[in-house]
Amino acid sequence: MKSPNQKKTDRRTLYTQMVIKDVLLELNKETAYDKINVTMVCRQAEIARSTFYLHFDSLDEVLDSVIDDALLFSESGSGTVVDVLDIIRSGRSDVLSKNETVLPACQRIADSDKYHHLFMDVSVSDHIIQRIAAHEHDKVVPDLMAHTGLAADEAEMLFKFILNGSFAVNRSLSLEKNERWYRYQQILGRFINAGIER
Repeated sequence: MKSPNQKKTDRRTLYTQMVIKDVLLELNKETAYDKINVTMVCRQAEIARSTFYLHFDSLDEVLDSVIDDALLFSESGSGTVVDVLDIIRSGRSDVLSKNETVLPACQRIADSDKYHHLFMDVSVSDHIIQRIAAHEHDKVVPDLMAHTGLAADEAEMLFKFILNGSFAVNRSLSLEKNERWYRYQQILGRFINAGIER
């Protein structure tokens, strides 16, 4: 017997969930996430509130699902922060602009029109950072430990510093990957490398 909160995964269910998530992203283009409510989503999606709650327990659950989708969307073939630092250390920083796959997943998401507004929304910045941290932690922290010789707790702090700092800088540059954005990636990479090598 199914528990009351267990969701179906048939094609109709997946479609309805996709519509709800897409509507949230559409609304977010004009309205900050913290001003969006379930009623607005239901009205735009042309569904009843009961349909919404059949698929999601809250708007935050929809947000988590959207962020997870964005991370999975950009994940295939992505590098890590260590890959970027190695490229910058070697002086081959032009590789960043010629081959986006070396960038970590969280930096590649900004290229998608679908997720750009969400990642620029100040009202969800902390939530996005926490979700990215949970998604990338087990890949990046061991990489940092192997690359730098840092202990686990030190690599964890460096990971938090890089993630929060990079996210803030990228947002201040409107997540637009232009010549200026790549220049700042190089500057930040050199700064981090210099700190690691001391």
